[in-house]
Amino acid sequence: MNIPRLVVAAPSSGAGKTTIATGLIAALAARGLAVSPHKVGPDYIDPGYHGLAAGRPGRNLDAFMCGPERIAPLFLHGAAGADVAVVEGVMGLFDGASGRGELASTAHVSKLLRAPVVLVVDASSQSRSVAALVHGFASWDPEVRLAGVILNRVASDRHELLLREALEEGSGVPVLGSVRRSAAVATPSRHLGLIPAAERSAEALRAVADMGALVAASVDLDAVLALARTAPPLAAEPWDPAREVARLDTAAGAARPRIAVAGGAAFSFSYAENTELLTAAGAEVVPFDPLHADALPEGTAGLVIGGGFPELYVRELSANGQLRSAIAAFAASGGPVSAECAGLLYLGRELDGLPMCGVLDTSARMTERLTLGYREAVALHDSVLAPTGTRVRGHEFHRTVCEPGAGERPAWGWRLPDGPRTEGFAGAAGAAGAAGAVNIHASYLHLHWAGSPQLAASFTAAAAAHRAG
Repeated sequence: MNIPRLVVAAPSSGAGKTTIATGLIAALAARGLAVSPHKVGPDYIDPGYHGLAAGRPGRNLDAFMCGPERIAPLFLHGAAGADVAVVEGVMGLFDGASGRGELASTAHVSKLLRAPVVLVVDASSQSRSVAALVHGFASWDPEVRLAGVILNRVASDRHELLLREALEEGSGVPVLGSVRRSAAVATPSRHLGLIPAAERSAEALRAVADMGALVAASVDLDAVLALARTAPPLAAEPWDPAREVARLDTAAGAARPRIAVAGGAAFSFSYAENTELLTAAGAEVVPFDPLHADALPEGTAGLVIGGGFPELYVRELSANGQLRSAIAAFAASGGPVSAECAGLLYLGRELDGLPMCGVLDTSARMTERLTLGYREAVALHDSVLAPTGTRVRGHEFHRTVCEPGAGERPAWGWRLPDGPRTEGFAGAAGAAGAAGAVNIHASYLHLHWAGSPQLAASFTAAAAAHRAG
């Protein structure tokens, strides 16, 4: 398949990749093109803005969590039917998983996609030096095709002239655009990065429109499209969730269990492929918003609570006692529950002193310390997600701490620089424990199920068994 595509990268974080990438997506969509948005790495927040700009889900391409071999198939799956794809990078162009060379870097993904790279350069504090910087990035890895530069935060016409002259003289990489400093496109941040689009609603839509207008006025979109069309065909088949779970031993023809998936402003962190795998495994996926729902969806046989920002909505979540009681009752009845990060906090006794669902014997609080990084984990006990010994790759991303951080049956074990660690809860709640059932899996670890599709199959099977019981 041949989908025109390019990667938007930068020398470092903070150069304006998200603004330029989102603006490109919005500007190209405004031309009537179907634009497929993608993000290198595990980040949930940037794809939310990409999705607003494109009118279709923003999807992640993470070579650490999903494996390099799945990057091209996942890209083709997400970009099906698109006229062009824009892939936003992560950190600096060559920054990947710590201590693992190029793995999961923007450069690595660009090579796996055989896509040209456009480098966004923060030009606010330089002039001729920009040529040396671009020359260095263009020559560092000959397999990375750095094919264009977009100058960002340019101060004036004179500043732009100096930058263009330096690049023409010393880099050989064409300038595709020059973007002036603009307060209109500033996106507010907080303790875990940008405020998610799901929380900003109409304000986020306006910000995306402003980004699109700024890029349309500052970047040669025809040149960008021409560059994207130079990407050669990919020798890969699109990722197919049905094919992924078909390779697993699932119960064919069983009644479809209804799996409720938490969403809304407090639980906005999710990968589209996770729910696609649940559906392919035979589940009926039903979203609900814990900030507003007073009960689980009727007929719920399984519950998935992903990541997000419950600490910002702790009063509203705590005040919704009906739903908290319903979740506790569901867990006590043996209903399978999978919770990641925010979901873990929500299932505990309390968060920052306010009552939560009380399913887990742990309490959580905000801290000043950011926990961030990739993890390789092994399941220490059988659970509704995976049998003992299952190995997965995921990531942590939080400023909270749970006390205790692991139950009598920890969910995962992994090794950090300071030694081995156990984490999370793989156990039972209420009557389920008395009956010997293990129905709760809760952990800080975020997982992209495309890298471990058996997780979706296992959870769907557990939901089907609970429904049948």
